[in-house]
Amino acid sequence: MPILYSFKRCPYAMRARMAILLGNISCEIREIRLKNKPEHMLEISPKGTVPVLLLKDRVIDESMDIINWVVAQKSIFASTNEEQNKLTEHFITIFDDNFKYHLDRYKYSTRYHDADLEHHRDECLKILIDLENSISNNKWIFGDEINKLDISILPFIRQYKIANPIWFDAQQKIIKIKKLLDSFVESKLFQKAMHKYDVWEPDTKPVFFPAE
Repeated sequence: MPILYSFKRCPYAMRARMAILLGNISCEIREIRLKNKPEHMLEISPKGTVPVLLLKDRVIDESMDIINWVVAQKSIFASTNEEQNKLTEHFITIFDDNFKYHLDRYKYSTRYHDADLEHHRDECLKILIDLENSISNNKWIFGDEINKLDISILPFIRQYKIANPIWFDAQQKIIKIKKLLDSFVESKLFQKAMHKYDVWEPDTKPVFFPAE
């Protein structure tokens, strides 16, 4: 059985857990604390970030690689056309690079020297407005069925809202995104992905994901 090192609130780990859920794949889950990373996790993935998925024949320690590994096992997403595929890859890159950069300096501005909170907040908003103009007005980004782009970027949008929920809810240029985020956090997929696990210790009994 695969072993997944994870941290509940990490958006990268979150999207990996959702892919595993959609693929109906069972694994042993090891919930960690970022300030006290397990030695075994660091041995198999020295960069020390989650998620880390240990398979029989290899280690996958990038969230998008885990998603793509699941996709290679099973068809978990609705079919998309060429334009949607291009949008998917475009926005995943934008969110992983630009959005996350500004999100960190907005949500955790005190950790960064001379970080301009409002500037980084507004840079994230520009990306969301661009996304708003590219998506459907249905339950998920491309329609009524969940897709790769949904699970890849919605955990980051959720963090953006958490930084200042009142301000976020007041934004009128991202109506579809606010509706999309509501559907996401209310979904059974999200609830299952956010199941709370005790912190893993080497001598504890194995626990499994998804939870029964």
